[in-house]
Amino acid sequence: MTDSANKIVQLARSQDRLTTLDYATQIFDDFIEFHGDRNFRDDGAILGGIASLAGRPVTIVGIQKGKGLQDNLDRNFGQPHPEGYRKALRLMKQAEKFGRPIITFINTAGAFPGSGAEERGQGEAIARNLLEMSDLKVPIIAIINGEGGSGGALALAVADRVWMLENAMYSILSPEGFATILWKDSSRAPEAAELLKITSKDLLKNGVIDKIIPEDKTIAILKAALITELDSLSKLTTDALVEARYQRFRKY
Repeated sequence: MTDSANKIVQLARSQDRLTTLDYATQIFDDFIEFHGDRNFRDDGAILGGIASLAGRPVTIVGIQKGKGLQDNLDRNFGQPHPEGYRKALRLMKQAEKFGRPIITFINTAGAFPGSGAEERGQGEAIARNLLEMSDLKVPIIAIINGEGGSGGALALAVADRVWMLENAMYSILSPEGFATILWKDSSRAPEAAELLKITSKDLLKNGVIDKIIPEDKTIAILKAALITELDSLSKLTTDALVEARYQRFRKY
């Protein structure tokens, strides 16, 4: 029996899920973390650096939720500020300079909506990522490994391939937000979850994502899939790669 969309939402939000740091250290070799946006500060909600995968240098960028209260406070519960998105873009442009493929991991309720974030250009930072990622001249694979919420998730998801873990979700806004806007009643979130079509199976069917990663032996399956896909993408010319990415998102 297929789990309900509301059940998937709860699973996607579980604090027991693997984080970007878990994937960075368990799938890849020799991960080295980089810090800061070279403008304002380091944002703990975005984790990024370089590593290798089957001998291939790669750049990893992901949204990092915490494990435990203090870690979540330090990571702002996985809600990036604009400096986090600017750090992500700095690392992605560096990857382009050195010809490294980019792997992103996405697990966030959304970008942080605080006044300070807005004052420092949250909307512009997200928009800049969308613009720049669409034209990066290296392969990009985005993996939604938990909660993929709104523009805060999309800012790391303009990729050649977009994959989701089996029990992840990807949505324009939360079911609670949808229910509040549509019915003025957040308690109807389970109903909203069904209407939003936010599960991996719904999104694969509708062509929004390209692959579902089973949540059984996830590390081994994901590692093998990444190696195979990067081998395939690396055979494309730069022009073909960028054009295919453009057409992928243009169809929406």
